[in-house]
Amino acid sequence: MNEHSHSRLERLLDELVEVARRAGLKVRREKLLREVGYRARGGLCRLREQDLVIVDRDQPPQEQLEIIAEALKGRDLEAMYLSPAARRIIQAGSELA
Repeated sequence: MNEHSHSRLERLLDELVEVARRAGLKVRREKLLREVGYRARGGLCRLREQDLVIVDRDQPPQEQLEIIAEALKGRDLEAMYLSPAARRIIQAGSELA
């Protein structure tokens, strides 16, 4: 992946984190522990009264985008401004624009 694509993905990732926050989700990018034969991916969960998205910060940006986009699916985002690329990612799931 070239530097331009990487920075574009990072900007989209930052945008989706902000959209998630405005939609009532807290996004935590943490180092998830791995063991042989086990691959932690992260995702949406509920901790006490807070909806939470846990993302492995060591995953490539594209995979982090997929996890946050999946958590945002089904949420009412119509009133929020999203870039066309961010909206496509959420609507299409893992398909990146």
